[in-house]
Amino acid sequence: MNSTKRDLLLLCVGAAAIVGLTGCKQKGGGGDAGEIVIGEVAAMTGNTATFGTSSHAGTQMAVDEVNAAGGLLGKKLRLVMEDDQSKPGEAGIVAKKLISREKVIAMLGEVASGKSLEMGPICQKAGVPMISPASTNPKVTEVGDHIFRICFIDPFQGTVMAKFAMSRGWKKVAILTDTKQDYSVGLSQFFKEYFAKNGGTITGEQSYGSGDKDFKAQLTAIKGGSPDAIFASGYYNETGLIAAQARELGINAPLLGGDGWDSPSLVQVAGKAIEGSFFSNHFSNEDTSPHIQEFVKRFKAKHGNVPDAMAALGYDSAMILADAIKRAGTTEGKALRDAIAATKDYQAITGKITLDEKRNANKSAVILTIKDGKFSYVETLAP
Repeated sequence: MNSTKRDLLLLCVGAAAIVGLTGCKQKGGGGDAGEIVIGEVAAMTGNTATFGTSSHAGTQMAVDEVNAAGGLLGKKLRLVMEDDQSKPGEAGIVAKKLISREKVIAMLGEVASGKSLEMGPICQKAGVPMISPASTNPKVTEVGDHIFRICFIDPFQGTVMAKFAMSRGWKKVAILTDTKQDYSVGLSQFFKEYFAKNGGTITGEQSYGSGDKDFKAQLTAIKGGSPDAIFASGYYNETGLIAAQARELGINAPLLGGDGWDSPSLVQVAGKAIEGSFFSNHFSNEDTSPHIQEFVKRFKAKHGNVPDAMAALGYDSAMILADAIKRAGTTEGKALRDAIAATKDYQAITGKITLDEKRNANKSAVILTIKDGKFSYVETLAP
């Protein structure tokens, strides 16, 4: 055999080996054929990091429990998490990476609605099912039929808080919105619509942008309307500062908000200024239901602290995906998408979950208040 033929043969053998290796990797969904690879996008650093660290802790716990019980379809799960650093645009970048490099069969995340809206079109185009644990803006699942969520949505959350305000006799409310967050804009809109239609008065509307530190101009304007309460629909980082500055200006009205308040940082920043305020959420670790208290016990044993709502939602998102994989009997995209869509009466930690035709969860909300520096359960409100 001459050198030219020998080199050509070696080239063909090498190419075949590469194709074989590539085929094995793809068959396993990224990695070897004995594992199922799931992607997760979370903000582990940056200004919404407490959301990401909590949701990831719950997600990883679920994956570990599934694997400890033997895995799925004869394989173990492997969770590959990417940090979007809370940066605009980054969630889309890392979602592409997980799909193209890791060959993930499904995507979990993000918590923030704006980040999920970056990821959604990418997952939809690739035919990779995506489950958001906590993105409440209605637009998230409107991206396409591969995009799901296991939380309630802002029309319900905004309405719940408007109803709660009226039940407390607060007929005059001011609204403060973070215009850089789709979540905050939507929540304010739905609160306003229900409150105004049912006899309430909006005494004023003010806005700010994520990352702002000084809210005294907006709060001074709000103070002039003498509201009974202030609906502050943004995330915890700015809300803590808003509460502190409101009290400095002599505003004693309680603040109201949504699940974006759910972070220990809220109380750390606001201190006593946030006491007596209220927000809607998905879960309370004070709930006495046996299955919730068992979850709290396991989480505390694993992580050393009690779970918040984002941790519970992260856990539920992974468990609902695992249940769908089991029911589908495959990780093939369309079959898995159809199995997720068929989720009905799944008893999750954050409530019994049925996904409707728009791929949204129909479930109750809890109202929490801040008392003695802690989030305390007030009541549960059904859809």
